[in-house]
Amino acid sequence: MTAVVQTERLTKYYGRQLGVVDLDLQVEPGEVFGFLGPNGAGKTTTIRLLLDLIRPTRGSITLLGRDSRRDGVTLRRQVGYVPGELALYGHLTGMDNLRFLAALRGGVDWAFVAELAERLDADLSRKVRDLSTGNKRKVALVQAFMHRPALLILDEPTAGLDPLVQHEFYHLLEEARDAGQTVFLSSHLLPEVQRVCDRVAFVREGRLIALEDIAAVAGKAVHEVNVTFAGAPPVDEIAALPGVSDLVVDGASVRLRLNGSFDPLIKCAAASTVVSLTSREPDLEDVFLAYYGEDDHGRSHAGGGAADRGSDAA
Repeated sequence: MTAVVQTERLTKYYGRQLGVVDLDLQVEPGEVFGFLGPNGAGKTTTIRLLLDLIRPTRGSITLLGRDSRRDGVTLRRQVGYVPGELALYGHLTGMDNLRFLAALRGGVDWAFVAELAERLDADLSRKVRDLSTGNKRKVALVQAFMHRPALLILDEPTAGLDPLVQHEFYHLLEEARDAGQTVFLSSHLLPEVQRVCDRVAFVREGRLIALEDIAAVAGKAVHEVNVTFAGAPPVDEIAALPGVSDLVVDGASVRLRLNGSFDPLIKCAAASTVVSLTSREPDLEDVFLAYYGEDDHGRSHAGGGAADRGSDAA
């Protein structure tokens, strides 16, 4: 089966500054593929290369089995795109923006457009320049989904959205995958990626560092846990549990880092009287530390390089 997205030795330099280097990716049909990295890692540069908005220094790109440069016009009819920095026509209403883009693509199902607008709570009657950032993002999402594209390329698509709209967006992604559409999703949000993605690529300083199934990513995530007991905490028993580290005792409370399943900790704590238990969800910094550790100066290897700086911030 032909890959929907395939890059080979994809490399982009901005003068002497590195954008991405020797990036090999393969995204399969019907897959939701997460593309993760810190600011400056090369995410937005990669997306702009895929869409032929900028040209590579070397390497090749195919989308839907076609050359992204030679067949760019044909491909744009089959791709839905939400950029990290929106570029809608501010003097037009949301609906006028959609009509213009629909005409370029050869028409859309307007009943489906109305359904998308309702589900995302998008106001298409107002001029885009009068909309908040979150409401502009809703219009952008409608235009990306409205022609039921074979490939969706989404760069930080939930930035500025309220939780209810984010939840509906996740349903749209699930429906797109069920319909056989493929999604290339750049995100900073680990819970978002864990919820919707099948596989995840990690990039750092323009290079592919790891490619994992989402279950493997979840297994490496480290939670910070606080447990307060009614009496003395079972410190020795907790310290001996798998995945527990950095255990600190403060009176009747314990603070620890947990890598892996919560089940042994919950069962151990349940043998005593628990007053409270809180856990902080891991963020991308935690995940990068779990993958790459720290250098000799105590700095995370996840730090960004020159890629995507300035107008290409990712």
